[in-house]
Amino acid sequence: MGPLPARFPQGHEKAKRGKGVRRRVVGGASIPGNWASVLRVDDNKTELFSFLSGALLDSFQLADKQLVITDRGDILSKPPLLDTTSLAPCTHEEADSRMMLHAAHAAHAGRSKITTRTVDTDVVVLAVALACTLDKEDEVWVSFGTGKAFRFLATHEMMRALGPEKAQALPMFHALTGCDTVSSFADRGTRTAWEVWTSVPEFTQVLIDLTTAPYQVDEVVTHTIEMSVILLYDRTSTSTDVDKTRCKLFARKNNVQLIPPTSAALKQHVRRAVYQGRHVWSQALLSAPALPSQMDWGCVKTSD
Repeated sequence: MGPLPARFPQGHEKAKRGKGVRRRVVGGASIPGNWASVLRVDDNKTELFSFLSGALLDSFQLADKQLVITDRGDILSKPPLLDTTSLAPCTHEEADSRMMLHAAHAAHAGRSKITTRTVDTDVVVLAVALACTLDKEDEVWVSFGTGKAFRFLATHEMMRALGPEKAQALPMFHALTGCDTVSSFADRGTRTAWEVWTSVPEFTQVLIDLTTAPYQVDEVVTHTIEMSVILLYDRTSTSTDVDKTRCKLFARKNNVQLIPPTSAALKQHVRRAVYQGRHVWSQALLSAPALPSQMDWGCVKTSD
């Protein structure tokens, strides 16, 4: 599905992993001894996935099953699907959103129980939101984790437990508090952020508003987010100014890891979260979503 653009914080993380070696992927070639080096190169991964898709299609022999495989922006199917317009051509940059596209297609084709396999929390969050869009009888399961931590998650039941509003707002909450493409708040985990969400009921509507936001984030939404971030670092605070709160907390704790971001940094953080939550994830069920410029939303590193 092509390389991801250099976003924060991914650009930094990718640099830490080092550079890989370009390898041609062909049948009969020797298996590389260092897979980590091979998978650092996007072209290697793209070629490998395409090779595996073709090999699986050729070997598939189950007459009572339907096989649908992604191959770059296209799909392969056996038996051939009569209508693939909802699946391809696909321009999704990320596998997590494309998984939701295929899960929704399976549900609309009459499959009432759907299971996805992942070790990525982003997929679990998106599956909860997907369950909101399907029939109430449909079940969306996620086989999650590895080893002793492996478990099956009933995301349709999570959706019902949260309620439709919180389930709809969950992807934006996840984007704001830290996901694969948006950094988290220093020294503050998801559990602390969830406690703040629970204590600020109006935050749910703010998250929903962000999910449907146009190209600007209004002042009321910005104010509520700022207040919530202050509570993330000081649950007893009555301040509504994040910069003043920074000064007070630094004077008290003398540790930059224990104070909230500046208002300017928070503004850019929100913009990146809105790009991911509003423009990418809210269009997960479209094969070719219309995305605004990442440069305009602060998602691309322009200089060091």
